[in-house]
Amino acid sequence: MILQYWQKELPFKYPFTISNGRTKTHQPSLVVALSIGNFIGFGEAPAIGYYNITVEQMVADLESKKQMVEKFALTDPERYWHYLHHLLPENPFLVCALDMAAWDLFGQMKGKKLYQLWNTAWENTPVTDYTIGIDSIDTMLSKMKEQPWPIYKVKLGTDQDIPIIKALRSATDAVLRIDANAGWTLEEAQEKIPQLAELGVEMIEQPLAKDNWEGMKQLFQESPLPLFADESCVFEQDVLRCANHFHGINIKLTKCSGLTPARRMIQKGRELGMKIMMGSMNESSIGAAAVANFLPQLDYVDMDGPLLLSQDMATGIRFENGAVTIEGSAGLGIRVQF
Repeated sequence: MILQYWQKELPFKYPFTISNGRTKTHQPSLVVALSIGNFIGFGEAPAIGYYNITVEQMVADLESKKQMVEKFALTDPERYWHYLHHLLPENPFLVCALDMAAWDLFGQMKGKKLYQLWNTAWENTPVTDYTIGIDSIDTMLSKMKEQPWPIYKVKLGTDQDIPIIKALRSATDAVLRIDANAGWTLEEAQEKIPQLAELGVEMIEQPLAKDNWEGMKQLFQESPLPLFADESCVFEQDVLRCANHFHGINIKLTKCSGLTPARRMIQKGRELGMKIMMGSMNESSIGAAAVANFLPQLDYVDMDGPLLLSQDMATGIRFENGAVTIEGSAGLGIRVQF
């Protein structure tokens, strides 16, 4: 295999703010490509400060292991992931990008989209939400009105959470989901969730700090709304721990280290009776295409990265009122152009 990579800074349409005042105007990302002959597969890993992995660190690790990355004979992407997992044990984001590229390459060599390789049919695919980041109420309303959508995911974790949702609900009858990004205490969650339920909210994502397991166990027993783990569910071993603390899990390909472990996380979550959501970390259409191939296996999806960015790196993923279509014929189903 031949390895190539590119560093990118993708601008957001609007400054993107979540709880604790974390705001970004650009999304730094690493794009990798693996090629064999005329076939080339792409992968993407956005750098997220919360997880202390930068693009510069991914590039340094990639350069130090470049020959080892290239020398593997790609006959099975799952075997390649295990190889990468041991080769780069401290950098799951980079492993994800390479795993994504390997699956894309393998799918193209086989002439099949990934969901076809995984023996899933393109049916019962969930509609993606569109995320409204924290801002003034007027600006959040403006963002919502500029992007008519059937489902919104609203970032909360402020002292204005209930007024925000009251204002948004007064302007739309769309489905509303809440992502607190670990921004509430147990007492705040106990006070706010019943009010949010009365306002027709569908679900709550990561209400408490990622390690507040005792608080989550209590909230799980009391909550009138389904609770989904995000920051509390990073790697495969976290799925079992989330049982009886959350009603569902939100899997992020980048942080769990790729498509290969994500497939196992879905299976384990199903065995435990939990709902399955897959989320994005502001990826372009490269990363979104990887999520799209999982749609037949999901109950909920948040893959709106390409809609939040003002610059993209690929075509082939089409959004139409929340419904997602993969237009390419093999692999991820995209055409990369930058």
